[in-house]
Amino acid sequence: MNDDLTAVALHYDGAKAPTVLATGQSSLAEEILAIAREHEIPIYENPDLVALLCSLSVGNEIPPELYQIIAEIIAFAFYIKGTLPPGFHPESVSEHRHYDI
Repeated sequence: MNDDLTAVALHYDGAKAPTVLATGQSSLAEEILAIAREHEIPIYENPDLVALLCSLSVGNEIPPELYQIIAEIIAFAFYIKGTLPPGFHPESVSEHRHYDI
């Protein structure tokens, strides 16, 4: 058992901000990671982010200041699994974006 191990599980349904599903240290963290592996959920390691997320209560939405980093992690997780987020329609995203400066 790794006494320094900490893990956080997030839930994202595509309708609202991701929520904290579970947090744990030591053996509970190992269980969270084992369940993620069992369900082929990608695992992202970032001790600073885990510390921030562990300060939230289970069931709470992530705060707006974490939206960008969590969105990037979720997007990467979908990418490596070869899937798309719920409700995402690639045809609605313009292939060529134009910016006026």
